[in-house]
Amino acid sequence: MSSVFRWIGNFFKSPTDRKMDLGRRQVITAGVVGLGGSLLLRTHPLAGTDLHNPGLIRPPGAEAEDDFLEKCIRCGECMKVCPTNVIQPAMLEAGLEGLWSPVLKTEKAYCEYKCSMCTQVCPTGAIKSLTLPQKQAVKIGMAHVDRNRCLPWAFGRACQVCEEHCPLPEKAVFLEEATVTTAQGTKLTVKRPHVNAERCIGCGICENKCPVSDKAAIRVTSVGESRNPENQFLTADRYRG
Repeated sequence: MSSVFRWIGNFFKSPTDRKMDLGRRQVITAGVVGLGGSLLLRTHPLAGTDLHNPGLIRPPGAEAEDDFLEKCIRCGECMKVCPTNVIQPAMLEAGLEGLWSPVLKTEKAYCEYKCSMCTQVCPTGAIKSLTLPQKQAVKIGMAHVDRNRCLPWAFGRACQVCEEHCPLPEKAVFLEEATVTTAQGTKLTVKRPHVNAERCIGCGICENKCPVSDKAAIRVTSVGESRNPENQFLTADRYRG
């Protein structure tokens, strides 16, 4: 019954009064949604540094993840100056909290070894300013050979594209000669690629230039990144060799 009287009372209110009520409801609703969204962003399972997402490759010079997300204002300046367009806005790689923040998409392009432009334009310090030699020493990830897809490893076919394109003066990708037997019984000598984990900086040019279609036979993940001492390929508390 009370709801009926409330409806009648609202009916006789002036249009101005009804608009004022609607405005108050909108303000309250917006506040609740904003608060809930804020909590959701902070508690999303992919947010923060607890989970090492292999696809979350940040630009060279990026701060530790929590500090990076706090400082990054999603201005896009690092993306604008990137000569290869490898820096792209994140979708859910870093959870909702990291939406539109810059990540490297090495399946699309690569980080140019002789470029440090993204480290020069960040207005908030989310990406630290680095000289070119400093940037070239930063690890943003590490490449891994998928032996089930690699032409020399899986099919006994000659290919050394990844080694040829590695830009480091002392190659991070090296080749090992091996004798293989083809399906027809022919013996061939091929050069199989390996990644030197100490040298690889994760620039991604090997992945980008790999001739294997669909998914490259050598791919970069965030493991080994300089900014996170816990996101390493082997750590003392996990390896008991």
